[in-house]
Amino acid sequence: METAEFLEILDREGRSLAAAAEAAGPDAKVPTCPDWQVRDLLRHTGTVHRWAAGVVTDAHPGPRPFPGLPDLDGTELVTWYRDGHRRLVETLADAPAGLSCWTFHPAPVASPLVFWTRRQAHETTVHRYDAESARGGPVSPVATAFAVDGIDELLRGFHARSRSRVRTGTPRVLRVRVVDADAVWTVRLTAGPPVAEPGEVGPAEAELSGPADLLYLALWNRVPVPEVTGDPELAALWRANSVI
Repeated sequence: METAEFLEILDREGRSLAAAAEAAGPDAKVPTCPDWQVRDLLRHTGTVHRWAAGVVTDAHPGPRPFPGLPDLDGTELVTWYRDGHRRLVETLADAPAGLSCWTFHPAPVASPLVFWTRRQAHETTVHRYDAESARGGPVSPVATAFAVDGIDELLRGFHARSRSRVRTGTPRVLRVRVVDADAVWTVRLTAGPPVAEPGEVGPAEAELSGPADLLYLALWNRVPVPEVTGDPELAALWRANSVI
């Protein structure tokens, strides 16, 4: 996917998130994040947006501390969220293609600008789903190509970091398969961080599969995995330890 596509998705998803959160109200429970109310969701996502915009604006070369959450609520909080989201979209739209700055996971991308636009598009999409779940009623679909991209980022980016808790004392192999697109990954589990590669490489002991949109949400721990085959213990290990 191209940077412009990620930027368009980020813009749309952030607007949808704000609308759903406003409709739900700050006290509404977020069923996909049981410890949160809508105010927590807005404070978190709005702070992430400002943090990411700061890294890009300052071309920050190393890790940037995550700021504290705002002491805002109600209409003021929704306005604050919308303002931060708009500024993030504008910052990424105006950033130079040759931007050089810090990134925080090793998923292969063409540039830091692609990294941040892609990451914030997925961050916002997942939390838009949270906001719509809190509001109740229908939720917006996740496009197949974007969902496939998000699964790839999760497996080859987030879980490639040292902080991934998906570890095994004995090497194991897990497969992740999208059934409505040509997308499959082989994930090798050891005592170190998981190593995922695209393709069906050798035998696997368990497989997580489903349509791209549901598998995307499942791997982000929002819905159950649509289908699990093979060793149930290996699949359970992944589900229990893969929370980001």
